[in-house]
Amino acid sequence: MALPILYNFIVPICRLCFPEVQDQLPRLWLGLDTLSDVLYLGDIGVRLHTAFPEDGLLVRDRVHIRRRYLWSRSFWWDVASSAPLELLWRRPEARATRWLRARRLCEAWQRHETRAAHPGGLRVAALLLGAVATLHGLACAYFALSVRLGLGSDAWVCPSSTGVWRRYLHSFYTATLLLATVGDTPTPRRVPELLFATFSFLLGVLAFATITGSIGAVVGATRGAWHRDTAAVRQLLGPGELRRRLQRWRPEPALAVEQSTLRALPRALHEELAAAAHLRALSRVGVFRGCERGVLRRLVLRLRAQGYGPGEPVCRRGHVGRHMFFIRSGLVAVLGDDGATPVAVLGRGRYFGELSLIHIPGNRCGNRRTADIVSVGHSELFLLSKQDLLQVLAEFPGARAALEAEGRRLLQLTGRLDAGAEAAAAAAALRAQGLEEALAQLRVRVAALVAQLEATEGHLRLRVQRLEQRLRQRRDAEARGGQAKGQGPGAAPRAPHPAGAQGHPRS
Repeated sequence: MALPILYNFIVPICRLCFPEVQDQLPRLWLGLDTLSDVLYLGDIGVRLHTAFPEDGLLVRDRVHIRRRYLWSRSFWWDVASSAPLELLWRRPEARATRWLRARRLCEAWQRHETRAAHPGGLRVAALLLGAVATLHGLACAYFALSVRLGLGSDAWVCPSSTGVWRRYLHSFYTATLLLATVGDTPTPRRVPELLFATFSFLLGVLAFATITGSIGAVVGATRGAWHRDTAAVRQLLGPGELRRRLQRWRPEPALAVEQSTLRALPRALHEELAAAAHLRALSRVGVFRGCERGVLRRLVLRLRAQGYGPGEPVCRRGHVGRHMFFIRSGLVAVLGDDGATPVAVLGRGRYFGELSLIHIPGNRCGNRRTADIVSVGHSELFLLSKQDLLQVLAEFPGARAALEAEGRRLLQLTGRLDAGAEAAAAAAALRAQGLEEALAQLRVRVAALVAQLEATEGHLRLRVQRLEQRLRQRRDAEARGGQAKGQGPGAAPRAPHPAGAQGHPRS
């Protein structure tokens, strides 16, 4: 739909202001107009069969699709833009209703921009196309005004040259000078000329402001992507506390730039920079004081930056703790039991939530948060998750025992360690360890018995095979011997046994 919409924006106004263009190629314009109208009607048919997302799922039901489109405002705009006014008024200005399909052009441009490999270049191209279209419309309006005032009547209007393309080029050049506010045009004398020049100057100022803003948006694409447009979200939320929190939110672009810069560095250099910036702060944490330096360097690489707005909660009382926090900048307030009165304020370099990362038997609070903590202003914190800590401790088994011992000592100092529960947990751990050892011994004995059974079965199978082989050989030898005696020359007949003989003949 981009081409027919651009055609209806550019060509009809030129045919209206330059009658020679309309009169020279009537069949061409009739064919292009018909093709454009067919595409407009075909677009309505396509939209009657276009699926749409609803609640995250793509709706493919044709009845639902048609009902939604027919009851939407887009359908009435599309119908109005396809109205055949040329049947009643055979003039180029009858195609002015085709401009109502401009929203379809914007939609096509947005889809191309989201799928383009270089969206910045596409925005610049769109900007240039808009500027050329504006100059074209202003040139046509300038020529129409010149025709009304008289071609060549003074120095400001278009001269009465014979060529239509020369008139268009002169009009386009004059429109460019007027829109660029260069001031190198003849001085307007009459009132219509003064009004047109004033309107062109104002339009030029607006155009330059738009171009400057668009180029600034293209150059600062990274910063613009970080500062998200929350207007649609605010419309969905409506009035309330959540909307006010969203309006007060001020993301820090420096944080995103720092993270992208660190990701672009080699791993070794990234590790060195992260250790130089955060290793000292991590080593001040009580549970990490006795850890190896290798463990701390691995943990530094797992830190994740997070920003919080004014009054935004960092953690809630009673929630399961899955992170510990380091304050990089800003202030956070620790609230009292009422959840509103601040009892302490923590600033840059402080930390909290470290005991929630380690499972210590006898901890009265378990892994639950013991207080509400909110951000006083805009603050940036580093987060270390429990999962990352466990992954690092899996590589350093000795550091796990040291962390648990230090955490147990801190709980004893704060009075949050239940000795009875710790003893019960230790006894249960000993019982579990004894059961595991007994199970391991039983597995060893079962494995020995299975191996002995397999060895005995192998020996028996081998002896049976040998006996079968020897019996087979003996039978073969006796069979060969009997055949030799029965078939030899001069063999005497075999005498029968006497009647009173004892025993059986020998086989």
